[in-house]
Amino acid sequence: MTDENVQSTQISFSFRKLPDPEMQQRASDFYELMSRRRTVRDFAPEPIPEGVLELAIRTAGTAPSGANKQPWHFCVVQDAEVRTKLRTAVEAEEKENYERRFSGEMKEDLASLETNFSKPYLTNAPGLIVVFKENFRLKDGIRRKNYYVNESVGIACGMLIAALHNAGLMTVTHTPNPMKFLNDMLNRPANETPVMVLPVGFPAATCTVPDIKRKGVQEILSYI
Repeated sequence: MTDENVQSTQISFSFRKLPDPEMQQRASDFYELMSRRRTVRDFAPEPIPEGVLELAIRTAGTAPSGANKQPWHFCVVQDAEVRTKLRTAVEAEEKENYERRFSGEMKEDLASLETNFSKPYLTNAPGLIVVFKENFRLKDGIRRKNYYVNESVGIACGMLIAALHNAGLMTVTHTPNPMKFLNDMLNRPANETPVMVLPVGFPAATCTVPDIKRKGVQEILSYI
């Protein structure tokens, strides 16, 4: 018996091979674009053009996933009152993290980034996306498996961040832990878990970022 009694159908795949110089140029241009991506915590109030967030989320939805189960949900939070409640609840948990849960080593590593439990960007950024992972599916009241959920949702989140940056937007990745209250606050079912909160917008005129360096390619690449 198959999972949902759906027969596989194969269709023709249309592919156009690019000339080598065009492939190299595209790869170089995309690297240059993404190399300018930075995490931003100070946002301007300027609104995001209509439809841009939805297109970025549609891009994330093209990510590969285990058995094509697409175990993700993206919630765009627009209501100002909900966002205020969300920020209050997040900061309460983050205060516990910084004061009691984080190890000394982790707090040392975070010190150079000058972060703390205060998260004003949760209400200040013009856009806010909460990403949920679907741990399992419910089909006609029966629990069904999803596969490689963390890997699948991680890929989708990476594609979402790239799509936002490609559109000229900045973001900061807040990874909620523990943040199960977001299910009730955002009306998401119990089989889902919040994995990432992404405030999105344009950097404020006074925005600064840490002076960090990324690992060189010789540190992250090997040929066998």
